[in-house]
Amino acid sequence: METLKTRNDRERAARFTALYVREHPRVCAYVHRRSGDRGAAEELAAEVFRTAWERMTAGHDVGTGWLFVTARNLLSNHHRSVARLTQAHRAVAEALGRTPASVQDEAVLDALDRLPSQHREVLLLSYWDGLSAAEAGEVLGCRASAVWVRLHRARKAFRDVYRLPQERVRCA
Repeated sequence: METLKTRNDRERAARFTALYVREHPRVCAYVHRRSGDRGAAEELAAEVFRTAWERMTAGHDVGTGWLFVTARNLLSNHHRSVARLTQAHRAVAEALGRTPASVQDEAVLDALDRLPSQHREVLLLSYWDGLSAAEAGEVLGCRASAVWVRLHRARKAFRDVYRLPQERVRCA
């Protein structure tokens, strides 16, 4: 006869496995895009799911939003321990002769870099990470309706910043 504890443990393990299978690729991609390091992304994603398992064994619910908030917090810790080297990274890439896939890709990345962090974050969560407004709201600490407002403002800011280089080219 199966005990209640054994059945609960089995159900918890099944819920965790389903969560892991469904969300690990998204969490790993989220961390990779923000860290630029595949190895660090794998390690941080593993830490997210280790923490999720501990939380689930303590009887707490873990959802997609919680995973992304935890990933964001771990990324913050990672960035504090490793200096951001965006300019150095670009200089090394240029020195190695690597060029962006297209000039437009570089223009999009430059426009994102020039945006205020709150606009950049909501755009990345929505478009690059594919989070719903509710999930992005959980990461950002606001409601889904606020995410839609922030997304509207971020799109406008992106359009304004993205047009600047093209307008300069036309004038040159």
